Amino acid sequence: MPNDYTGKMPFYLTYPMPNVYQTEKEYERDMERMKELYPRRMKELLAYVEEECDKMEYEGSMMYDEYPDRVLLYKVSADIYDKAVPLEQTEHRRGRRRDRDLMDVIQVLLFDEMHRRRGRRRRCCQRWW
Repeated sequence: MPNDYTGKMPFYLTYPMPNVYQTEKEYERDMERMKELYPRRMKELLAYVEEECDKMEYEGSMMYDEYPDRVLLYKVSADIYDKAVPLEQTEHRRGRRRDRDLMDVIQVLLFDEMHRRRGRRRRCCQRWW
């Protein structure tokens, strides 16, 4: 689209900004579609995971550390487990021990959600200068 008078391209068209926000919006829409396919129990757990991630989404959060602390992430997973599994279901066991398989699922959901949010922050909040 050269200028009619000079025959040259305008400067703002020579190096256009990448359409990052539109791409991110499409990515989020696709992710939501895929989450709709999760089994019912996983959707319930994911709601608790997203709630915890919302609390951790601030500048300087451990979610955005280059190497997140494994112990703190396990504690966050344990907190999610305690919210998701009612006390009545675990009282019949000795000393309220956690179901290892369910804890593994919660950790996978948590790490996946953190990875998604870290990527979104990296893509959208990067500086262009």
